[in-house]
Amino acid sequence: MSLVLLAQLQLRDRESQPATCVERNGFCPDWIADNWERYKTPLIEHTELTLISVAIGFLIAFGLALIAHRRRWLIPPITQITGILYTLPSVALFFLLLPLTGRGKTTAIIALVAYSLLIIFRNVITGLEEVPEEARDAGRGMGLTPRQLLWRVELPLALPAIMAGLRIAVTTTVGLTALVFLAGAGGLGEAIFADTQFRSNVVVAGGLCVLLAVVLDLSVLGIQKLMTPWTRGAAT
Repeated sequence: MSLVLLAQLQLRDRESQPATCVERNGFCPDWIADNWERYKTPLIEHTELTLISVAIGFLIAFGLALIAHRRRWLIPPITQITGILYTLPSVALFFLLLPLTGRGKTTAIIALVAYSLLIIFRNVITGLEEVPEEARDAGRGMGLTPRQLLWRVELPLALPAIMAGLRIAVTTTVGLTALVFLAGAGGLGEAIFADTQFRSNVVVAGGLCVLLAVVLDLSVLGIQKLMTPWTRGAAT
């Protein structure tokens, strides 16, 4: 048998074999199991960026809301400024920050914090505004100072609205963090765009984003239930 004929037979044998799952661009459990390690670092980066950004955003927005609660004229300008930041396209904001902060996590965190401010600020203000006046009168009747009234009466009653805003901020930030790879900050978005043509890669990296959002949302909800035991049994 000549070498040419042997090569033709081998090529024919390979062509007659069914295509692998990877070649068919399918959802491949074996490939996912073999390549699971490649998603660990992006998932950790994604989680860190989300938690750090939301924590900083919460501290800033919460402080601004407490100030604006006592000085009502500050509510419109703070709402407008945070609203402008919220409406800026993320890609444009990254490129605006890059000359100042360079590529990396600092740029990503600044942008993500900017997007969380409006949501948290509005919910804190709304929660404080919805405190029944009767509760404030009862506090004043007990001799509470304005500061004691805020921390002992108003903020506890506003907690459900504040935590609702925090849940929205967390889930929104998880989604936005998928774009911070454009600023060189890594995360699951980088894993997705590393091979957008391979279905298993997109499904795993995208699925981890969704799973992270669900876990963080449920975690905040659990903290809310612990902090507001009087609301247990009510619809969330």
